[in-house]
Amino acid sequence: MQLDKITEAISHFIGMLEISVEEARQLKTYDDFKIAEAVEQETSDLPNTNINVKAPYTLDDFDPHVPYMGLKPELVPYTVSTSFWYTPPEIPNAGHLSPGQHLFHIPHLPGFGSHMTLPHIEPPGEVAIHINQEIRLSDNDYVGAGGHGLIFTPTLDDGSQMVSLMNTAAELSPLDDLARPGSAEDIATTVITASERIAAYSDSYGGEASVFVLHPDAASGPIQGTYVNGQLVDEADAPKAEDHLNILKEQNDDSDGAEEGAVEDDYNTPPDSSDFMSGWGNGLLNPGVELDAGGNTLINSAVMTNNWTTTSVVAVVGNSYEINAIIQINASCDTDAVSSSLNGWTLGNAPDESFNIAMFKHIDPSAGSEAPTAADGFPAAWVVTQVTGDLIIMNWLEQYSFMMDNDTSILSSSGVRTMVSTGDNTQINDISINQLGQYYDLIIIGGNIYDANIIHQLNVLIDNDLIGAVDGFETSGEGSYSTAGNLMWNDATIINVGGQNHFEALPASYLKAAHDMAAGKDGDPGDILKDPAFHGLGHLRVLYISGDLLNVQYVSQTNVLGDSDQVALAMNQFVAHPEAEWTVTTGGNQVANFAGIVDVDGTDKTYVGGEHYSQEILIQADIISCDPELGGQNPDALVNEAVAFLADDTTDDDAQIDHPIMPTPDHVQADGMQTILA
Repeated sequence: MQLDKITEAISHFIGMLEISVEEARQLKTYDDFKIAEAVEQETSDLPNTNINVKAPYTLDDFDPHVPYMGLKPELVPYTVSTSFWYTPPEIPNAGHLSPGQHLFHIPHLPGFGSHMTLPHIEPPGEVAIHINQEIRLSDNDYVGAGGHGLIFTPTLDDGSQMVSLMNTAAELSPLDDLARPGSAEDIATTVITASERIAAYSDSYGGEASVFVLHPDAASGPIQGTYVNGQLVDEADAPKAEDHLNILKEQNDDSDGAEEGAVEDDYNTPPDSSDFMSGWGNGLLNPGVELDAGGNTLINSAVMTNNWTTTSVVAVVGNSYEINAIIQINASCDTDAVSSSLNGWTLGNAPDESFNIAMFKHIDPSAGSEAPTAADGFPAAWVVTQVTGDLIIMNWLEQYSFMMDNDTSILSSSGVRTMVSTGDNTQINDISINQLGQYYDLIIIGGNIYDANIIHQLNVLIDNDLIGAVDGFETSGEGSYSTAGNLMWNDATIINVGGQNHFEALPASYLKAAHDMAAGKDGDPGDILKDPAFHGLGHLRVLYISGDLLNVQYVSQTNVLGDSDQVALAMNQFVAHPEAEWTVTTGGNQVANFAGIVDVDGTDKTYVGGEHYSQEILIQADIISCDPELGGQNPDALVNEAVAFLADDTTDDDAQIDHPIMPTPDHVQADGMQTILA
């Protein structure tokens, strides 16, 4: 049968496809066979060969340490200069005027024409800073623990005692009520008022205050040195804060690491661990009660460096008023009443400590420096910039820290270890200011200079603790208590760079230059360029102030702490545990003020056209007050009067709670400073 063309083509394609598939199958089978045959023919037995191995050398042990010796570094010698001196940049001579330059007529200068131009220098800006830092904390806690079923509601009022201490401190300080000035006129009035009060100050105080006053006259010179509680000591022998202040001790301990062999309690042991009950007591073993109601810390810290208008020479047409004053007062009342039931306990009282540390230092930058040689010559010209009116440089810093931590506790032992901490509060105010401004060789002032550095520090501490026992309280285990160990610390430093013992009468050349500038004329330096203070300088950078220069650095720091704790000791209602160990701490508070002022004046000399008024004073006072009413009463009687059973509707189950935290009764004084802060 004859097929059409299409059918024939399809048949040929199918046949060719089947042939190709069959050839592929046969090829795969053939290749596998040939490969297997070739492998079988090529594989032969391994030859039997004897190999002789010789190792005549003994290898050393492996040493992985390969020391590396790097190239020695190229050291560049560098000497740190310790002298306080300034090297102003050279002012190049110019032959033409450009924007911002001034033209001065300077006659009789060899090598120059009758006129020369000098570049413009920037005048300083004013700076006035008022910073007020204030912290207030009221932490009056009430704690009832131990299944005693009692409530403790003592009457506490330290407000009147605190007001009395602050009033006494105000009477000792001539500068306690200086108001922050709001204008240039107010600044001048404040400085003059402070100067008059210091001049009229009398140290005739007695009673509870121990006062040291150092108020030298002009003939005896400025105050120099370090004074600790009224005694002049070497700077190296002054007490160090890191040896007394706990917060600094802890920082040093952390940096040095834990002491070798020290064993610390691990309070993070899991409850299912076999070590969980170790040292804690299991209801029958080592029961104890620990109370820490003190340990508060208040710190004020302020440091100011005034380098705003540094100059070698100051020339003032009017008067010069200068004040350097440090006033330090510690006022405390620590009258404790402790039950006779604690007579067998260990008294861990460290003494209360009070430190007033003040340092006055005057640095003469030119002392020990080499005198310029004759070849250096005198300046050839000066360039002047002007401030029209007054120039104010004022830093007024006030730091206040108030804390009330009058805790009330009634505690008993329920057979386990009970730890109560209601104190250990920390408050810190900190300020650091460093003002860097312009440098001038000469400052001419058409008015007066008002220069004052004042530091006023006050610590007030009330720590009248009461530890009494409820009727029937007794202990056979070890006990210890501490109600003192408080620290009051004032530390102040005033450093003046230049300005002291460098005051001279204003020469006629300076007075004429000041009058010419006040009249709007081009300043003629005249004989000013021949002043020995400028010997060796090429040109002078001069600042002219048409008004007054008012430079006031003021720091006021106040800490007020009330930590009068009331503690009642009782027995558990159901199972008494007289064998319990007791530790009661209600003191250990620390209040501290740190202040420093560095004031850079005329580093070489100061010329005064009018009068120079200088007042310096150091006041260090300790006020120790006692409360005869509290000290003369029986603490057990006071406690029993303030202790009552819980309300009648309290069930037995409620009374068996080991550590109930009671709300503060409405009639317990919550703020002992309310009369002060109102």
